[in-house]
Amino acid sequence: MKPSPAPPDDALPSAEHLEGKARALLWLVGAIVVAFVLYVMVARGVFERTQQLVLISDDSEGVIVGMDLTFSGFPIGRVRRIELADDGKARMVIDVPVKDARWLRTSSIFTLERGMVGDTRIRAFSGILSDPALPADAERTLLRGDTAAEIPRLVASTRALLENLENMTGQESSLNTSLSHLKTVTERMTGRYGALTGVLGSEDNAKKIIETLERTNHLLATADQRVFGNNGLVDNSQATIHSAKATLDSSQDAVKQLTLVLQDARSTLTKVDAVLLEAQGVGSNVRLASTDLGMLRAEMEASLRKINQLTNEINSKWPFARDTEIKLP
Repeated sequence: MKPSPAPPDDALPSAEHLEGKARALLWLVGAIVVAFVLYVMVARGVFERTQQLVLISDDSEGVIVGMDLTFSGFPIGRVRRIELADDGKARMVIDVPVKDARWLRTSSIFTLERGMVGDTRIRAFSGILSDPALPADAERTLLRGDTAAEIPRLVASTRALLENLENMTGQESSLNTSLSHLKTVTERMTGRYGALTGVLGSEDNAKKIIETLERTNHLLATADQRVFGNNGLVDNSQATIHSAKATLDSSQDAVKQLTLVLQDARSTLTKVDAVLLEAQGVGSNVRLASTDLGMLRAEMEASLRKINQLTNEINSKWPFARDTEIKLP
């Protein structure tokens, strides 16, 4: 078999043409790389206006440069630098775009959450969006929520809980003793006298209490009959009150009559005084004056007898009188 003839020299590409294509390809690759870098920088917000936020924490374990600060699940900032302050605390400098800074308020809370599974996250919570906006270069404390750090305390609490539960359910525990006492009281309450037996401890004590209550009821009924029944103290007291009222009415009438008699005696004594004056002035008519004195004496004696009779009548009706003697001058 004969070999094929070689192509002519005019059909082969020249070295300059190949160099140009290679150079164009290199420029194209470089342009693509630069465009990709620019795209990544724009996507990462390198050319965006940002403001700085500093979060302070006791420990920055799990936090890396480039970590996002999220709000409601959306990234609104990025950790730019982590540094150690003079007081030994970690300072995390975060760049927050100006357009996303409106979600951060002076009352916002920042937390560092590190679970047993998954990455560490920095989250922001703004409960009141009407509060003033968070100023630039603000410093806030970062609250930690480390699940792994809570495991030892949770295990210790669970162990203490199990020990307490074991002590409560033991044979000599207070709970079993209380349940035993409750069972005893319940059994007593199912007896003859019900709850009274459970409270007092035995049926004999309950029986004594019931008998005492029956006796008390009987005594109360008897006392009620004697006080409020027929011919009781209340009825007798009412009758006594009516009698006293009638006596007082009679005594008032007698006092009125005594007042009239005393008025008559007073007028008689006035006449006696006039006659005595006349007797002293007129000595010649002694016999006439003696006759008038005898008549006046008779009238006075009659008045005194009336007074004596009324006084005796008052003494018989007036239960409160003390001294009934009437002394004449």
